[in-house]
Amino acid sequence: MKFIKRTSPYITGKNDVGHVMRQVIYALVPGTLALLWYFGWGVLSNLLLAILFAELLEWGMLKLRQRPVRPFLSDYSAVVTAWLLAVAMPAFSPWWLILIAMVFAIVIAKHLYGGLGYNPFNPAMIGYTAVLISYPVQMTIWPAPLDFSFSHINLGQALQQVFGAGAQGWDAFTSATPLDAVKVDLKMGKPLAEILSNGSFGLFAGRAWEWVSLAWLVGGLWMLYQRIISWHIPAALLGVLGLMASIFWLINPQAYSSPLFHLLGGGAMLGAFFIATDPVSASTTPVGKLFYAGGIGLFTYIIRTWGGYPDGIAFSVIIMNMAVPLIDYYTQPRVYGTKQRFPG
Repeated sequence: MKFIKRTSPYITGKNDVGHVMRQVIYALVPGTLALLWYFGWGVLSNLLLAILFAELLEWGMLKLRQRPVRPFLSDYSAVVTAWLLAVAMPAFSPWWLILIAMVFAIVIAKHLYGGLGYNPFNPAMIGYTAVLISYPVQMTIWPAPLDFSFSHINLGQALQQVFGAGAQGWDAFTSATPLDAVKVDLKMGKPLAEILSNGSFGLFAGRAWEWVSLAWLVGGLWMLYQRIISWHIPAALLGVLGLMASIFWLINPQAYSSPLFHLLGGGAMLGAFFIATDPVSASTTPVGKLFYAGGIGLFTYIIRTWGGYPDGIAFSVIIMNMAVPLIDYYTQPRVYGTKQRFPG
């Protein structure tokens, strides 16, 4: 009789890198479609260019590092990084701006630290902040919401904007984001009620942005349902951001925006469910996730309200990425059967 010898694990799951990344891509679809609906085909051009550049850069770095190419290209990690960058950047971004962002994300933030699993910072946010600091004008030119029609910007204007020096008369199609518009007008001394009476604002935030944020929320809930992420990071980030906004809004509602404006008017939903939850650069302990995400929410509100940039998600994520080793060190769960004591 022949005995078959096997080693553990005897039960295998589906949570390999490729499976997890595919679930994230599925969850990104609702928000991406909402962006496409409101901001036109520039969202699609961003996405296609970002994925193309990411895959080429991933292939080149794997070759230089003498790593097997096929397993890493098929795990979709570079595609997710590219997708997050594409939806965070203004629609119709020039091709060279997307390329520079992808170089910082894939080459510098990912492979120079050792590749997937070794990067201390979120690659997409490194790429985003690099071009935001270097090219603030290009990174703040968002097309105005298209009112359910792409007829405002024809194909020729779009191609000229993406691959040329910029479409003639492009300023007529652009507008500030809700966070940027409110921040600038408040600095000019306008009361908040007068600012929000503008037709570009919806019920709670920007006319298009609040629906895009709700679409990101739908995708985030899908990941929670699939157990791709846990509730700790989204709940702590949105909770602290909403709490800070509530405190100052109650103190002076004419000088500080409402909690719903902060939650639905910028990248809070995208950051809470898709960016801060990066399994490599985020905290890994249950309590640590709460401190990590709470810090992101706190810094986001500080940067939005008193900083020099309209949204602070990217900077806040990077700041808290630096704090992750310390947070994880002091929030290790107690091993069963031992007394709780502080490390060291």
